[in-house]
Order: sequence, then C-alpha cells, then structure tokens
Amino acid sequence: MFTFNTNGTCSRQIKFDVDENGNLHNVEFVGGCRGNTQGVALLAEGRNIDEVAEALSGVLCRNNTSCPDQLAKAIQAYKKSI
Repeated sequence: MFTFNTNGTCSRQIKFDVDENGNLHNVEFVGGCRGNTQGVALLAEGRNIDEVAEALSGVLCRNNTSCPDQLAKAIQAYKKSI
C-alpha cells in the first residue's frame, strides 16, 4: 500500500494500492470531508492511475489544491517511487 501525506487539505493522508495493470484499488483518505473523500475514492476504484491523475489534477478548493488534486499528486509521487 502506498501512503502519501497531503498538503493544504483537510485530509492528512491518502493510501492506495496499484495492481499490475496500473489500476487503483483500496483508495482511502485519512481525514477530510467524509462524503467527498469517499466519493472520490469510489470513483477512482479500478481506474487507471494515469486517467485518474489527469482527471483530478488542478481541481481546486482551498490553498490552491483539493483532496482530488492531492490524489493526483499522490499518484505522481507513486510513479516516481517505482
């Protein structure tokens, strides 16, 4: 499981798994607005990491970021780590 510490959002961390085909699974936000983060996690489930990162990158809420934007940043960090 990959863990990413968020910056500038109510959520503090994002955790997820990536399968051998590059698809997201078990996306979990720690903290944040429960309904919104659960919704983002469910919509990302099983989707390709590049597709999710492209769709969510640049979505802004406060502090020039958002939980969806932070998931895109988490995916980029994951890709750099492998």
